[in-house]
Amino acid sequence: MKSNNFGAALTLAATFSLPVMAAEQPEWHGFIAQGLAQASDSNAINNSGKLSAALTEIGINSRWQLTERVRLAGQVVYLNGGNRYPEGARLDYLFVDLSVIDSFDHQLNLYAGRYKNQHWLFSSTRDVPFTRPSIILPQSVYYDTFRDIAVGSDGIAIKGFLQHDSGELEYNWSYGATSINTEQSQLLLSPQVSGKARQKYVHQASVFWQPAGSQATYGISLLDSEFNYRPGTVEPFSYGEVSIQRVMLNWRYQLENWELAAELMQERLAIDGFYLPGFSRSQSGLGGYLLAKYRFNQGLSFISSLDYLTRDKDDKRGSQLADQGIPAHFGYQQSLMLGLSYDVAANWRLQAEHHWVDGTGRLSPSLVPDLVVNQQRYWQVWALQLMYWF
Repeated sequence: MKSNNFGAALTLAATFSLPVMAAEQPEWHGFIAQGLAQASDSNAINNSGKLSAALTEIGINSRWQLTERVRLAGQVVYLNGGNRYPEGARLDYLFVDLSVIDSFDHQLNLYAGRYKNQHWLFSSTRDVPFTRPSIILPQSVYYDTFRDIAVGSDGIAIKGFLQHDSGELEYNWSYGATSINTEQSQLLLSPQVSGKARQKYVHQASVFWQPAGSQATYGISLLDSEFNYRPGTVEPFSYGEVSIQRVMLNWRYQLENWELAAELMQERLAIDGFYLPGFSRSQSGLGGYLLAKYRFNQGLSFISSLDYLTRDKDDKRGSQLADQGIPAHFGYQQSLMLGLSYDVAANWRLQAEHHWVDGTGRLSPSLVPDLVVNQQRYWQVWALQLMYWF
């Protein structure tokens, strides 16, 4: 975490005209979730395809109101998701929240530290099991292997709301970077890497608009990020640089019992080096999902989603990958998911879902695909998870 971010925020807070008030006691909340999962014919959960208990999420978060306009917020979690992300504890976020504008029709907050990603529909809620719609989110947008990099970054961010007679506008901006450890590098790149991967920066902006009297929200988000990789002493890879640019449109429609959500994105991936010195490749992929949730009486909900991704819009079915000795099904991934959740008691939820998948374009590693385990074009994954929160 970058200490200079906290210093800048505290300096700004000290010079800002803040009402004097005694600090309140911190608020503490947490969650525990444990489940079972199995992914046949793929390494989505483990390399064997056998039943796994690697579906553990434990977290505790806190908010501390220091003054009327300044607060601290943070969350620490322990995760075990098998091959989806590295096992262990991590700091999801820890930031100073400064209320810069607080009027009836305009609110603006400044975050400094390890802030949360506020730019996608479920980016700020995916870190807590009972606040996201499904156990495994649509992988076209919420790629699990990229989870720790996408949840939050070290830097600064702003979040604002504008009220108008014609509707409500939410705007977000952020700039920062996330550290990447060796295990994350191996999941993203290849188990053979031993060097250092680094995110140089991630720059994001988003706008959401809800017309007055409407149940629908419309949004657009932009992302620009760069990474580099410095190889270890003995390994088959070279120094490389990777840049990612994403444009995403989203839509959400909410009624008393129904919720519909969709996000569509185009993502450009450019790689220079890494595989070999002088190597260069740039391609643009397309992806998106449609998600529906219906709430019955007595705490029972049904959820379904359709998810689609092609890694190269000029080769949607991956036919050109054969020139590199890679099966075509690594060029795309599409899936259907059906699931149920049931609130068995206060603060207790049982959730189950099944995914039918065609393609392996979102299985790890991302840059050097696992051709040994992921030989099947069609595969399935199911998950069952019991959650408790307080």
